[in-house]
Amino acid sequence: MSAGRSRRLVVGAALGLVLLAVFLRGVDPHALAQAFRAADPLLLAGVAFATVLTYLARSWRWGHLLSPVVHVPFGHLFSATAVGFMTGLVIPRAGEVVRPYLLARRHPISTATGFASIILERLLDLITVIFLFGLYLYVLPAPAAQVTGPLLDTLKAGGALAALLALTVLALLLALHLRAGQALALAERVFRPFPARLTRPLVEALRAFASGLAVLEASPAHLMVIAGQSMLVWLPIALGLYWNNLAFGLDLPFHATFLLLAALTVGVAVPTPGMVGGFHAAYLLALTEAFGVDRQTAAAAGIASHALTNVPVLFLGLVFLGREGLSMGKVAQMSEQQGAHRREAVPDPVEAR
Repeated sequence: MSAGRSRRLVVGAALGLVLLAVFLRGVDPHALAQAFRAADPLLLAGVAFATVLTYLARSWRWGHLLSPVVHVPFGHLFSATAVGFMTGLVIPRAGEVVRPYLLARRHPISTATGFASIILERLLDLITVIFLFGLYLYVLPAPAAQVTGPLLDTLKAGGALAALLALTVLALLLALHLRAGQALALAERVFRPFPARLTRPLVEALRAFASGLAVLEASPAHLMVIAGQSMLVWLPIALGLYWNNLAFGLDLPFHATFLLLAALTVGVAVPTPGMVGGFHAAYLLALTEAFGVDRQTAAAAGIASHALTNVPVLFLGLVFLGREGLSMGKVAQMSEQQGAHRREAVPDPVEAR
């Protein structure tokens, strides 16, 4: 493992520990244990079930994102999805490499084309969360337990900024696909001063990436199906959060989870291994500051939700890992090689001179 990657892992782990310390500050261990003992096990099992439904829906949607380029059987999509998300929890950003690699190994598709579908997938996730949060803010009735405060204002501002960013990136991706020839010609001119052996792979990767955005030109009916699939990805996540809250005696309406989704989207963006710390702090903050939940119950609910939304994919990923002929050591090596390729593809201008 390179020194740079090691430093990033150490910094991420340290940040996660700091956030966990903030999360656990003021939490009574005995009250926390009591909250776990009182939790409804059937509802907690439902959270794990909702998590599996989410990854099934993710796989289904991924197939439709790829279908203008290549047809991939659902079983292959689900296996690659489970392994990719599992490795991403253990090795930060490994899923970005693993999922396209697994597809390219079995099907006539490049890793860059597969990576383009993952970028689109993430944009769809962000847009769907913003849409649900907008419903919560402007369409659905405010929960009786909602507490007005700075958190809601912060999430509103962040949601507006994220929506603008997502739509801007989507427009740029569409322009890249529709004007791929011009974009490639521009890239070749920019890279002309640098050695061809370094820049040619990057130009070819950009060409493959642009082709992977073909779904943006799909029929309106196809795009509507993908939009519906995105709702089927996130509504089970919301259902899992709803059942998780009910398991700890929190009688919040289902649409209250739309605010919780927005807060968790911010929390998991913090680069910590396994989303540890960021997820917990966001869950705690949303329940205590937006709905007035006591700290002990909120902490217990946050710990349970993090575990039950990650353990199923860890288990499924490990099951499929061997079937895909991979090991965690191989995944770490692939991630490291991908990082090295990126550094080689973008030469240092000083050295190039």
